[in-house]
Amino acid sequence: MATLMTAGLLAMSLADLQNIGIVAIGLGLVIFFHELGHFAVAKWCDVYVERFSIGFGHAIIARKWGETEYALSMIPFGGYVKMLGQDDADPSQLTSEEIAEDPRSYTAKTVPQRMAIISAGVIMNIITGLLFFAFAFHQGIEVPPAQLGTVATGRPAWKAGMREGDRIVDINGREISTFGDIVRAVALSSTEYLDVQAVRTDGEAFTTRIYPEMTGTHREIGVEPVRGLDLAPKEALAEGDSVTLAGTAASQAEPAFEPGDLIQQVDGETIDGFAQLQEELARKRGSDVVLHVRRMKADKSSEELDIKVPPQGFRTLGISMDISQIEAVQVGSPAEKAGMKPGDRIVKIEELDVGKELNPLTLPDFFAERAGQSVTVVVSREEKGSGAKTVDIVIEPLDRQGWTERPHSLNQPLSIPAIGVAYHLIPTVLSVEEGSPAQSVLQAGDQIRQIELIMPEGAEKADILGTLEPVVITIDETNRNWSYAFWQMQVANERNVRLKVLRNGEELEPITLTPVRSETWYLPTRGILMNRLSVTQKASSAGAALSMGVTHVRNSAVDIYLTLRNLITQHLSVKELHGPIGIAKVAYSVSQQGLAELSMFLGFLSINLAVLNFLPIPVLDGGHMVFLMYEGITGRKPSETIMIAATYVGLAFVLGLMVLVIFLDIFVHGF
Repeated sequence: MATLMTAGLLAMSLADLQNIGIVAIGLGLVIFFHELGHFAVAKWCDVYVERFSIGFGHAIIARKWGETEYALSMIPFGGYVKMLGQDDADPSQLTSEEIAEDPRSYTAKTVPQRMAIISAGVIMNIITGLLFFAFAFHQGIEVPPAQLGTVATGRPAWKAGMREGDRIVDINGREISTFGDIVRAVALSSTEYLDVQAVRTDGEAFTTRIYPEMTGTHREIGVEPVRGLDLAPKEALAEGDSVTLAGTAASQAEPAFEPGDLIQQVDGETIDGFAQLQEELARKRGSDVVLHVRRMKADKSSEELDIKVPPQGFRTLGISMDISQIEAVQVGSPAEKAGMKPGDRIVKIEELDVGKELNPLTLPDFFAERAGQSVTVVVSREEKGSGAKTVDIVIEPLDRQGWTERPHSLNQPLSIPAIGVAYHLIPTVLSVEEGSPAQSVLQAGDQIRQIELIMPEGAEKADILGTLEPVVITIDETNRNWSYAFWQMQVANERNVRLKVLRNGEELEPITLTPVRSETWYLPTRGILMNRLSVTQKASSAGAALSMGVTHVRNSAVDIYLTLRNLITQHLSVKELHGPIGIAKVAYSVSQQGLAELSMFLGFLSINLAVLNFLPIPVLDGGHMVFLMYEGITGRKPSETIMIAATYVGLAFVLGLMVLVIFLDIFVHGF
């Protein structure tokens, strides 16, 4: 047994060492090609090159061939080519008359020759970046498509009318082909709003305007990548985990689901994507469904089979909470067209009191069941100078199922997809259902301040929440989390509930309840864990790969300049920066995905090096180019005083930036 464990650890260690070696070679190549550009053009211009080094500081290995010493140095954060008459550590060489008299010195060369030497590194990085990208596209890379998965309720994309399954094709005139393009276009934007062109799942093209919000360190619109129709693969699951949630309808399916199963039909109807699958399951929520799947066998053959999945009721406590004001109204929704506004509070629907006769949690399904009908809604609206007044609004709901837009995160409101509004709940109990778990312990007027989701006694394995410990969700005026907590009760569907309750201003002893499944109110989901959708970007020929590489070089360069602009304008936080430790960490992670993905990363790194090196900062190539332009225009070199001062200022800036990004790597990003 010990021998087997040792062999396993050795195999893992060798695999890790292999990946580390690949990363080291890849990062080294990026630096090497940059310095090779300087070196080759310097030699071509007959400049005496004293040293060619990968890395800085003390040389680990140094060998002299011909007149040049080649070294691998201790600090692997770059490299340099040391030429006679050009030394950033000693800027006085640039103005030394003695060195300038040497015909093989850098300073003795013409301005165009020196410009060629200085720009060669950047040009080489652009060329190698192009080749890295072309190699990746020739091999083929897996990327998430530009299709929306979860659209967070109440966030910018949701307010603009975006839905799960929508495919974005253009943002502010920039073509979008992957989900990463969406993230970059939003994060690197600086305008107040984004003009978005998109396509619905039924092929309908539409345009909308999204107002991004600064969340944390960058701008966001509240969207996630879409899921596919295949269940999570075996390699994505921890040992002993299933592709279905324990205790859900899917876990009771016959025959059982297996990792990698591809869902093709629901009750004989072909499904084109995850959004349609979700809508169909929600539409048939109260009955058995038969899912037709394709399953791959170990011998690479496949089989077709039908899996029957029963319905599943919501887990409830039997309490109805008060409803808060409307948080957001979607653009173009039935609610907006009918005149409903943020700040309105729904009081009654078809003469039924919301909170006492209608549980606010059931409103998404209530409106979905009345699609195409006229529904009268009474809202309370605050108006300046006249206080609150009631307004009757007639709405015709769309055929969009309830609870297909779920509160997945803290402080996220609950939506009614059929009419396009989002609202929070006030944690005040308005009514308690007879025969429910809460009947004997809660009463109208109680205020719930905290809910803990606790594992049943004797549980030995963590559930989908990833821990055996209680999950605590605070609920108050700031943390409006009742809808979120309710959905977490459905996700972690084997956990009990412990409540902290205020009654008449006094805190009661914690109340522990076991939710029960409703026999009349059904979940839109069945507990199947789906895989993220990805598509392959692969060139059909070497020429096509180069063409795709050119496009990616251009886009990457533009993204870097936009990043710099947004850092200056504070549309992007400095915390988004990564240093050498972070770069190495990301490179190692990417290397585990394959050579094509690593090549894409190295291509991006090459373009980064090219663009950043050409910024007009002394000690960088761009700073030297500024001095050369000055010399070319005026016919004389900058004074030694200016050169030395500018070089030391540039050196201080670069060293300060290095300290900052290393600090961020260690203390912010946790590398």
